[in-house]
Amino acid sequence: MTRASGSTKYPCQIFLTVTKGFPDYALIDSGHRRRLERFGYITVNRPEPQAMWSPHQKASVWEEADATFDSHKGTPKGHWQFRRSLPENWSVYIDDIPVACRFSTFPHIGLFPEQYYNWKYISKLVHSLKRSNPRILNLFGYTGVASLFAVTAGATVTHVDSSRKAIAWGRLNQSIAGLEAAPIRWILDDARKFTAREVRRQQRYHGVLLDPPKFGRGPRGESWNLLQDLPALLQNCKHLLENQWAFLLLTTYAMRASSLSFDCLVREILMPRGGHFESGELLLQESGAGRVLPTSLFTRWRSDELQF
Repeated sequence: MTRASGSTKYPCQIFLTVTKGFPDYALIDSGHRRRLERFGYITVNRPEPQAMWSPHQKASVWEEADATFDSHKGTPKGHWQFRRSLPENWSVYIDDIPVACRFSTFPHIGLFPEQYYNWKYISKLVHSLKRSNPRILNLFGYTGVASLFAVTAGATVTHVDSSRKAIAWGRLNQSIAGLEAAPIRWILDDARKFTAREVRRQQRYHGVLLDPPKFGRGPRGESWNLLQDLPALLQNCKHLLENQWAFLLLTTYAMRASSLSFDCLVREILMPRGGHFESGELLLQESGAGRVLPTSLFTRWRSDELQF
């Protein structure tokens, strides 16, 4: 039997981007496929499939969580159990931007803290564009935190999501942040249909943000499958990017895939433009033990003019 061996130098580095928390957020502990976190003054115990190890904190610490999410067997949905009376909404500050958190039938509360590095990165990119009111397209924008970071950095944002509830949540975040007059256009639509129309209209954006789910439904019942539908969507995005001073940021929560899979795809589509590519994982660091929890994958591209 002959065994082939050797190594190949891939054209990009794989980055591990760690969020250590911020004043209104901490990952307290993780393990046994769950995570214990603090959002403002409320502690939350919720599922986390990546946390296959054992918790560091005692069981009593976990039991003192203000809210615990119990999944319905075989589905991502479930219900919250509360140890004390909690408000329907409460504000969590990300730097100087307040956003509304709330409980739903899913374990999400409207804020993905591992994205903190990306939000700061978006602000840097918008400042680096050196353009008056650069145009940013935020696809699968959810509750709008990335949109708020973009507009506070000086951008004009088109925010697209297929969920009416998410759009309403995003508008609420815009209001409580005191940014009602900020240039955000809220669009309830399927990302593929919207970008296809924008291509036909010959619209252009300086930056495109994508945070697609693995599976989803559009407002008119359109189906979405990340691994099947992302390539065509990225082709649309390629045509929407300005010829110069442009960037694209893709985040995915398909942890069974490799960051290199998305890196190869984005490179194939944008390599003719040159520029800078980087890919990796977003991680959260525990405030106590210091372990890191992998949460999602990212691929970033920026044109040669964007250097910082």
